[in-house]
Amino acid sequence: MGKTAAARKLASTAAYGGGGLTLASAGLYGLLRFEATTARKRIGNAEDDPPNSTGWYGRGRPGPAIKVALLGDSSAAGYGVERVEETPGAYLASGLAEEADRRVYLRSFAVVGAMSSDLAAQIDKALPTEPDVAVILIGANDVTHTVLPAASVRFLSEAVRRLHDAGISVLVGTCPDLGTIKPIMPPLKQVARLWSRRLAAAQTITVVEEGGRTVSLGSILGPEFDAAPALLFGPDMFHPSAHGYKALAQVLLPSTLAALGLIDDDEVRPEAYRGEGVLPIAKAAVQAVQTPGTELGGAEVGGSRRGVRGLWVELRHRRRRPDAEVEAPDEQELDPIDS
Repeated sequence: MGKTAAARKLASTAAYGGGGLTLASAGLYGLLRFEATTARKRIGNAEDDPPNSTGWYGRGRPGPAIKVALLGDSSAAGYGVERVEETPGAYLASGLAEEADRRVYLRSFAVVGAMSSDLAAQIDKALPTEPDVAVILIGANDVTHTVLPAASVRFLSEAVRRLHDAGISVLVGTCPDLGTIKPIMPPLKQVARLWSRRLAAAQTITVVEEGGRTVSLGSILGPEFDAAPALLFGPDMFHPSAHGYKALAQVLLPSTLAALGLIDDDEVRPEAYRGEGVLPIAKAAVQAVQTPGTELGGAEVGGSRRGVRGLWVELRHRRRRPDAEVEAPDEQELDPIDS
């Protein structure tokens, strides 16, 4: 089965509640579970809570404030760093405030160790805050816990649907390529790469089908990290360092701006010379997995959202923004839910 067909089948199976992609026989699956347990022991458990990035950003900038809900796992929470200014939430909110010239209120609901099945509880807490955009980072723990991809995608689909139905824009950073993580040993290393890439492609299809948009995070834990592990990985060689979280936020920021409709006029339409265009969703999803930073969102061709090969999507390579001065969140102002 080709990569495009496999991604389409996995997303379809998850949508209709099937068993999903097994990737291995029962014997190999048992070995993978053992290898995954061993890898998690090498990685270690989270003993300390990461700095909380919840708060106000963009001091002195005008309102109305942009409200951001940050959901997901340790990669969203910023596990492994000591200062709040080193968390992905602070990098993202500071960049968003500078680019939009607006105040930003970011509230983090991310939980270290979270899997896709944990998103529902996070959304229960996020919905009363009425965010303008929800940014979700999820999937890596599903892979290391050998959760069947169809189950992971089904939970994500339900999460995006709830947020979209509430009128909230949704951006999902898809599962990174886990094949280069140092504590993960063969044969799990090779299967983790295949598993995480197929999961990312299926996440992409599901999220766009539910009205959200995605951005590929493949290089965040892939070749870019493998080339400079001492700089971009934290001490456990699994979670990003401060430099790694900064790289992650640089990928998320342009797509977050796009989700909020805060892009320049010259970025509204796809640009062919940048490799952008409109493609069938499954084909675009596989391309996105191969090219980190690729954003996908719904599109129309001839007034229709669907063609013979499924949903039409825009494939974009958003321009990176200059580094913003990273702020610590201001907790003195009233929380919007209380004001």
